[in-house]
Amino acid sequence: MQFQLAYSGLHWGDVPFVLIGIWHTLLLTLLATVIGTLLGVLVGWLRQESVFARVALGPFVNVIRSIPLIIQFILVNSLFAMTGFGVSPLLIGVVVLSLYMGMLTSELVRSGLQSIHPQLKKASRSLGLSYWQELRHISTPLAFRTVLPGWIGTVIGLTKDTALVSVVGYIELLRASQILINRSNEALLVLTGAGLFYFAICYPISRYSRHLEKELHHD
Repeated sequence: MQFQLAYSGLHWGDVPFVLIGIWHTLLLTLLATVIGTLLGVLVGWLRQESVFARVALGPFVNVIRSIPLIIQFILVNSLFAMTGFGVSPLLIGVVVLSLYMGMLTSELVRSGLQSIHPQLKKASRSLGLSYWQELRHISTPLAFRTVLPGWIGTVIGLTKDTALVSVVGYIELLRASQILINRSNEALLVLTGAGLFYFAICYPISRYSRHLEKELHHD
């Protein structure tokens, strides 16, 4: 007879299933963070430097930021279904979360660039720096200090928002936990374990960001 975990309805054979859910959560978080950050930096910079981009992209940014993520997952999934394309739940999750992360990051980037005093930019140009040199050596380092805390908070929120991808059939940690709960009726034990995992991911990120902020302010 298979040994039961703590005399509950859970078995050691459930561990690989949970690990798959954890891996799916980490994979989705990593992909959405990287793609969303790159997209957000580009959109934020364009909206700061171009009036046309500000007007053209502004409504799109506001819509993505305002609609609840669970509705976005359902709408995007329905859109792909209507077009007849067979799309994996992972791809849907990456698309929606990357766009959401990107739009939030774009506002952070735009705010960071706006926080730089115009006189500082003029002074750098008067010293012979080109636009791109000023952006690389002056604006970007200063904006980074302003953007970092908000960006870290966005990444932490994104990690927790991956749980919503379960509505389109993606088996991440929370969905795997729900399946185990339905089979074992051990809701408290399973959800406690899932909560501890999210804590183990988000808390170190938060602590490291505080350390990094102190290092940046000391420079």
